[in-house]
Amino acid sequence: MTVLVTGATGNVGRLVVRGLAGRARVRAVTRDPAKADFPDGVEVVRADLDDPDGIPFDGVEKLYLFVHPPTAARVVELAAKAGVRKIVTLSSGAVTHGYDHSHHLPVEQAVEASGVAWTHVRPGEFAVNKIDLWAPSIRADGTIVHPNPDELGQPIHEADIADVAVAALLEDGHDGKAYTLSGPPPLTQREMARAIGEVIGRELRFLDVTRDEALTYYLSVGWPEEIARYVLGLGGYEGGDPDDFSDYEFVVRPDFEAVTGKRYRTFATWARDHAADFR
Repeated sequence: MTVLVTGATGNVGRLVVRGLAGRARVRAVTRDPAKADFPDGVEVVRADLDDPDGIPFDGVEKLYLFVHPPTAARVVELAAKAGVRKIVTLSSGAVTHGYDHSHHLPVEQAVEASGVAWTHVRPGEFAVNKIDLWAPSIRADGTIVHPNPDELGQPIHEADIADVAVAALLEDGHDGKAYTLSGPPPLTQREMARAIGEVIGRELRFLDVTRDEALTYYLSVGWPEEIARYVLGLGGYEGGDPDDFSDYEFVVRPDFEAVTGKRYRTFATWARDHAADFR
């Protein structure tokens, strides 16, 4: 069985490749093969999802798909024509909660309309976002730019997302299911900072900033404005006015444990795994 993994050098895709290696033939597709660091036997192919006709679907039976809407329908069409029998999509928990209409949902819809068996993996907040947002200032002077240290979050370890995707690709019983992955019990931003500080042996402190000041900083480290505004509560998931989270409840959803038989990795575990990024 050959599994084609798109976004193979991304935060989740690289772990999907590693989880499949030795258990299936893996074709890892990436725009930048120089970033590929995979076990022996993994076939690395340069391809771009913005040019779907160049994706090598020949002989592929299953597909791990992370793609943006403009080319999603064409990618899925080509996969189905080539004989792909199963597609596992990396989607978003925003679909589950009704905040996504034009980003991940159209990809899910294209996959479902293809006639190919499918599973959607819908994670919430990625813990790895902390590297982009917090690591530059932590490395510089031990500070964190965030306007509300006592704000709750529920970040998920990217390895947990990959574990579910790998299971859906290799095991029976996942067809036609959408798994929403919440992450472990919520923590305040201050508690997350403490976990990072403990693994790097450094006391971290939050700067006293407004949301607008934090936005300016997030843009300076390369975050897209629409996403940065959403993270800070200044805009909705797809732009426009902020979403109303007044009745949102942080809960640990059961899908991860049901699929893997394990509990979510904690944020402290994630911090240990990424300590080098903050030193």
